[in-house]
Amino acid sequence: MTTTSLPPVLRPAHPPRHALTELADRFAREVRGELDGIELSGITLATADLRPGEAFVAIQGVNRHGAEFARTAADQGAVAIITDDAGADVASGAGLPIIVVDEPRAILGALSAWVYGTGAGDPLPLLFGTTGTNGKTSVSHLLQGLLDQLGVVSGLSSTAERHIAGEVIVSRLTTPEASEMHALLALMRERDVEAVAVEVSAQALSRHRVDGIMFDVAGFTNLSHDHLDDYADMTEYFEAKLPLFTPERSRRAVVSVDSASGAVVVERAGVPVVTVGTPAIAADPDAASRADWVVLIDEERPSGTAFTITGPGGRTLSTLVPVIGPHMAANAGLAIVMLLEGGYGWDRITAALQRDGQLIAHLPGRTQFVSGERGPAVYVDFGHSPDAFEKTLAAVRRVTPGRVLMLFGADGDRDATKRFDMARTAVEGSDILVVTDHHPRFEDPAAIRATLVEGARRARPDAEIHEVSPPEDAIVAAVGLVGEGDAILWAGPGHQDYRDIRGVRTPYSARELARRALIAAGWPAPDSHWPVPYAD
Repeated sequence: MTTTSLPPVLRPAHPPRHALTELADRFAREVRGELDGIELSGITLATADLRPGEAFVAIQGVNRHGAEFARTAADQGAVAIITDDAGADVASGAGLPIIVVDEPRAILGALSAWVYGTGAGDPLPLLFGTTGTNGKTSVSHLLQGLLDQLGVVSGLSSTAERHIAGEVIVSRLTTPEASEMHALLALMRERDVEAVAVEVSAQALSRHRVDGIMFDVAGFTNLSHDHLDDYADMTEYFEAKLPLFTPERSRRAVVSVDSASGAVVVERAGVPVVTVGTPAIAADPDAASRADWVVLIDEERPSGTAFTITGPGGRTLSTLVPVIGPHMAANAGLAIVMLLEGGYGWDRITAALQRDGQLIAHLPGRTQFVSGERGPAVYVDFGHSPDAFEKTLAAVRRVTPGRVLMLFGADGDRDATKRFDMARTAVEGSDILVVTDHHPRFEDPAAIRATLVEGARRARPDAEIHEVSPPEDAIVAAVGLVGEGDAILWAGPGHQDYRDIRGVRTPYSARELARRALIAAGWPAPDSHWPVPYAD
C-alpha cells in the first residue's frame, strides 16, 4: 500500500556546538562512558530524523522504550544517548556514552533551549502563541498573513504548515516536540525571521512540547467539547491550556470572551490581559460587547466576511477576512489585537489593511472553496468538533441560496464521546446528511459510521441521511444529490493529504476528490493546484 512520507524535521544550518561535558554538568544525574572531547550539534527524539553529531533522547513510549533504538542511533552518527535509568540499561550495548536524567521528556524543553540557544533570555523572533479548541490554526495563519502585509519576515508553526521566511513545509503535529520546536526557532532566527505565529495545543502544554519557550503574546480563542481521549473531562482539558497564560510562558495575553471559558482565562491569567468580543456569536453577547475590543459583523458574502473592529481611544477599522463566517471575523479580530499587543503600531496595521482592502491570508482547509463558478458550491473544512460544525454550517447556510449538504466522518481511536454531538449538530444544520469515513485508524469504520447515523437519526428521525463508504464514493454521491445554488460542506479532512487506515498514511486529498466529482457530474471545477500525492 502506498504511504505518504513524513515531512522533514527542520534545523538551523549552522547550529551551536557544545561540549558533552558541559551538557552533563547542567543536566545529568549520572554519566556512563567517556564524554571528554565530544561535541554535539543538536538533539532529537527520533532516530529517523537523527543527524551525525546529535544526541538521541530516548524516552519511554506507549509500547516500547526509545532506548531500544540506541544502536540504530549510533549507526546514524549519534554522539550520545540521553535517557532515564531504564533506558540506560537497555542502551548500554550501543557503544555510546549515556547521560542519565530522571525524566527526559520533562527536561526536553530546557535541554533543547540550551542546545539551540532559544531560551527566554536568548535573542529570538517575536513569538505569538495561540491556544483554544477551535480557531487557533486560523488565528495563526491570519497572524502570519498580517505580518506579511506589514512587510515583516515571518514564520509560522501550525497544524497545517510550517513557514520559514517564505519556505513552506507540511506539518507533522499541531505543535512539534520540544526538540523540533527549538530547532525550528533557531532556524528562523538564522534566516532573520522577525516574528513567528505558533499554534499551541493543550497536548503541547501537557507533554512539554513548548517548555523553555517564552511567548511575547499568548492568545485564547474558545473552549468546546474535544480531546476527551486525552483528558478525563472538560475541566482537565481546560486546565491543560491555562499554563500558557502564566509568567513562565508568556508576557501578555489577548483573550476572546466569546465562550464562557474566556472570562475564566481572564480571571486566572497571571499576565496582563486585553479582551476581544464578537457579540454576534458570543455565548453572552452583552459580555462580548463590553470587551476592550469589539468585532462587529458588517456583511457575509461568499468571498469572505466584512467586519469592523473598535477599541480603546475610539480606534476603528473596517476590513474583510477572506473566509466565510462570523467566527472567522472573530479570529481575525483576535489576530489584529495580538499584533497590536506585540508592539506593531495601530497606524501601521490599519494602513496595510486599507491599502490591500482585506486581510491577505491562506488558511489551508478552513472552509476552503474548491468548486467552480457554476454548480454546487463545495467547501472543504478541517473542523472536527460539534462547535466547529455548528459555526461552519451556519456560515455556509447564510451564503447559500439553496440546500446545504453536510458530508463528514469521525476519527477512529480518538474522543468517541463527541460523536453523537457531531452527528446531531451536522443533521440539525443541514438539509441532507452524508456519513462516510475519516481516519478509522484501528477502529472498524462501519462501527464508527453506525454510531454517527444513529446519533443523527435520534436528533432528526425524518432527515435525509445517506451512509456511503469509502469517501471517494461519498463525495460522488454528495455531488449527485445537489445542484445549482446548493452547497456541500465536507468537514474533517481539510488540508490533510492522507487518511490513517490501520496505522498506514494512505495518500488522499478531499480537495482533489471534490474536484474530480464535480467534473464527473458535468460541472466546471478549478485546475488542481494542490501539491498532494494522490493515488488513483
